Amino acid sequence: MAQIDTLFLDNNHEVLRFSDLVVGEGVQANQFCIRHGDRAALIDPGGDLTYTPLTIALSRRISLDGLDYILASHQDPDIIASLPRWLMHTRSQVVVSRLWSRFLPHLASSYVTGKMGEQLQSRIQGVADEGKVLPFADTEIWVLPAHFLHSVGNFSFYDPLSGILFSGDIGASLGGEEGQVDNFADHLHSMAGFHRRYMAGNRACRLWVAMVRKLGPRMIVPQHGGYFAGEQVGRFLDWLAALECGVDLLDSQSYRLPVSEQGLTFNKGI
Repeated sequence: MAQIDTLFLDNNHEVLRFSDLVVGEGVQANQFCIRHGDRAALIDPGGDLTYTPLTIALSRRISLDGLDYILASHQDPDIIASLPRWLMHTRSQVVVSRLWSRFLPHLASSYVTGKMGEQLQSRIQGVADEGKVLPFADTEIWVLPAHFLHSVGNFSFYDPLSGILFSGDIGASLGGEEGQVDNFADHLHSMAGFHRRYMAGNRACRLWVAMVRKLGPRMIVPQHGGYFAGEQVGRFLDWLAALECGVDLLDSQSYRLPVSEQGLTFNKGI
């Protein structure tokens, strides 16, 4: 059963969080919708596991004819594998890093590519590394650099009216609090292992945190698990800025030759 949370509502501007849509073995993921009047933007809609339940839940809150953007933080299947369906059944533009814009059509079947032809590529808007400001009804959505956290071409999305930062895999947790995080220390265990493995290195973390502090977001909402609001935003940013992860943790033991169970020997050099 889909869980729908209203993260922000003021006059004609609304932010919705969809969760618990995945049935089976797939990793649970959050999807987000920004609605401004009769226009909408959908963030990290997921793959086939979420498409049908998300479409049903979303249709009860907005008109799909008003869906202007599908915003993809990066190229992972749980982010954007449902791309062909959204392209076929809406008129939305898909916004993604230009590093991935030419790869996403590979997600489409021959039926979809034959049906859409050249229109398929024209509906995918590749964004340069520095990000951009997207016009959205009479407001904006900011596309912010988040490269190497974890994808080489990665963006966060910021809604200036609500003050909500949609951070993709940054801040993601597995097995921790699923709603608003109340106790950061208790929640930390569900984030630590994921971030040490999936984030590229501390330099990228520090640069992203420095950028985000200039925004002063009232809420940071990741694609997996719980989200941060109020004082928990600062606690999360402090932790991430100091985190050793990715290449920071590599040493010679990370690149060892495998041991052959058949007793085979390997060429010991060139």
